[in-house]
Amino acid sequence: MLKKAKAQAQADNEAAGDAQGKALADTVLESSRQIWLAGLGAFSRAQAEGGKLFDALVQQGQALESRTRQAATDTAVAAREAAQAKAKEMQAKAEGTWDKLEQVFEARVARALSRLGVHTQSDVRRLTERVDALSESVNDLIRATAARPPSVKATSRKRVAGKTATGAQGTKGAKRARKA
Repeated sequence: MLKKAKAQAQADNEAAGDAQGKALADTVLESSRQIWLAGLGAFSRAQAEGGKLFDALVQQGQALESRTRQAATDTAVAAREAAQAKAKEMQAKAEGTWDKLEQVFEARVARALSRLGVHTQSDVRRLTERVDALSESVNDLIRATAARPPSVKATSRKRVAGKTATGAQGTKGAKRARKA
């Protein structure tokens, strides 16, 4: 009997195992079919809504492109301003250097001209002012003497000057010299 019971239990186990294996195979087959149907549904939906999805992606791309362009423009403007500021700074330094160089050159030329005895522009200007002042004084003196009547001493000076011009010959010698 024990053998019979063991055989019966074994047969029942095999039947149960076959039933369990069949149930497991049916479950796997049903899951595979559902996965296949889900894939077909996704494909059908992608075909139906593909245009809408494409348009949505294009809009997102345009928004991203405009933000990227704006960022690039802002960066370019900032770079241009920085470059201009640096250029102005360098130009100011260069101008300062040229001014210093010009001053050094002028000082050396002035020293060389001074050693050679060449008068500077300020020397000529001062000399011109002195000559103008002297000319004005001479003109004032001429006007003052022209306004006075000749004195007795001035008349006698003219006679003495005339005798000296004729020399030792006197007046008769001067007349003979004129006739000849």
